[in-house]
Amino acid sequence: MVNHKEGTALYFTVKEKIQDKIQKGIYKIGCKLPTESDLCDEFKVSRTTIRSALQKLEFEGKIYKLQGKGSFVSTPKINEQITSSIKSFSEQMKNAGLNFYSNVLDIELIPASALIAHELNIEENEPVIELVRLRFANDKPYQHSTSYIPWKIAPNLINDDCSHSLFELLTKKYNISMHKSIESIEPVIPEKLIGDILNIPYNTPSFLLTSHTYSTDNNIVEYSITIVRGDVGKFEAERYYDVDESVTVF
Repeated sequence: MVNHKEGTALYFTVKEKIQDKIQKGIYKIGCKLPTESDLCDEFKVSRTTIRSALQKLEFEGKIYKLQGKGSFVSTPKINEQITSSIKSFSEQMKNAGLNFYSNVLDIELIPASALIAHELNIEENEPVIELVRLRFANDKPYQHSTSYIPWKIAPNLINDDCSHSLFELLTKKYNISMHKSIESIEPVIPEKLIGDILNIPYNTPSFLLTSHTYSTDNNIVEYSITIVRGDVGKFEAERYYDVDESVTVF
């Protein structure tokens, strides 16, 4: 029988017990969980309580369900750090100890639309390189990224190998010194085409990451739009309190 804390929803207590078994390796990654009936017997609770606990674990990405087969323990999410220093996708994956690579889905020279011209702070119809990449982590599609780079700063980029770090290529070959990046993250449901490319079911919650990267002379080097799988990745920020040492904090 589950030890229930007063004031806590029963399903939440059951959810914590199952999660604890996952963390301790009793239920290993890829392992099938006991049936709802078996969990009811184990925790001496109703099927409704078990279903609520499993739904919460699925929402948090701890487990996933396969129609007609049951619930399974998920691979831990990729933890991307939000830091004050710019880190490329390659650096983030290396720090996480993951195998990674990128496939170039498309690269072409296009005239800047009004929207892209505004985002890059250039004139409409100026030539822009549109680079579309699918990024993999541990052999699983993870990010769909579209970058827009003004042609005038890297005129031969369309002929370069862009399957590796774009920032490293722009720095080493085109002598562009990166200064800062302004990014925003918001929840999104990807359009079906991108969802299919990422190999996720329609309506899977994901992240929309938009970024403007500036050079040291304050010109926009890249404007990018990236869809990050919400069932695979998460973002973590480390922040500090700015405490005035002259003030006593109780």
